[in-house]
Amino acid sequence: MTLEQLRLFIAVAEREHVTAAARALHVTQSAVSAAIAALEARHGVKLFHRVGRGIRLTGAGALFLPEARAVLARATAAEHMLDAFAGLKRGTLRVVASQTIAAYWLPPVLVRFRQHYPLIAVELGITNTHEAARQVREGMVDLGIVEAVVDDPALAQWPLAHDRMLLVGPTPCLPGEVDAGWLRAATWVMREAGSGTRATLEGYLRQRGIDPGGLAVSLVLPSNESVRTAVEAGAGISALSALVVAPALAAGSLHAVPQALGQRAFYGLRHRERYRSPAAEALLDLIAGPVR
Repeated sequence: MTLEQLRLFIAVAEREHVTAAARALHVTQSAVSAAIAALEARHGVKLFHRVGRGIRLTGAGALFLPEARAVLARATAAEHMLDAFAGLKRGTLRVVASQTIAAYWLPPVLVRFRQHYPLIAVELGITNTHEAARQVREGMVDLGIVEAVVDDPALAQWPLAHDRMLLVGPTPCLPGEVDAGWLRAATWVMREAGSGTRATLEGYLRQRGIDPGGLAVSLVLPSNESVRTAVEAGAGISALSALVVAPALAAGSLHAVPQALGQRAFYGLRHRERYRSPAAEALLDLIAGPVR
């Protein structure tokens, strides 16, 4: 069993498609098929069901997938540890961030990081808070930066920065109109379950004595931009970061509802027991204050 076989197996399992896995890893389809076949033949077990053009994990394949991920993550961590001895003169920094952070807050920080450490490659993954926590827990990345509290004893979590949340709608609203009854009666556009933005909104509503499950939700969408566009089109109201809606507020295509949601934290996430990458430490130092 080789690390390359594991890498190809994971790519096929995640995409459930040999051609898509080959394209993502920049190898030939035949190379992927051969690696999977060799792995199955070596251990005498089928890892995938092949029905027509479809491919699905067998029971053995499903059990093997987290083990394969763990082995590959440890090998990658070992490689990065050796790279770190070059004194941040080479290596890779793997970061995963939730959408608001990755799209609006983090890019200027990464630009500054590259200015200070130009030979460190930065790999940024973008997903929601729940999935980001999984990637940190499984050792797929060095550092996570998310928008909500994560309940996972394997992970250390601490505030890095703060963000302001706004209720927004397509038309102006008078301050006196917005009470608990108005919020219950409103039609909402929501981010998907697992996102930090949605968790922040639901926490705010519960503090007001409002059950989020009882709201009229017209759309559940997977990105800040799709939510913002839907609200602009009149689908309802929503809660979004001030970073996301600032241009639309300035242009008058959105209006802030006069209701304070307050601040929320952006949190750093790392595994409590895994090796601490010097590149990740350097990024955190940069966030905390200017490099001297």
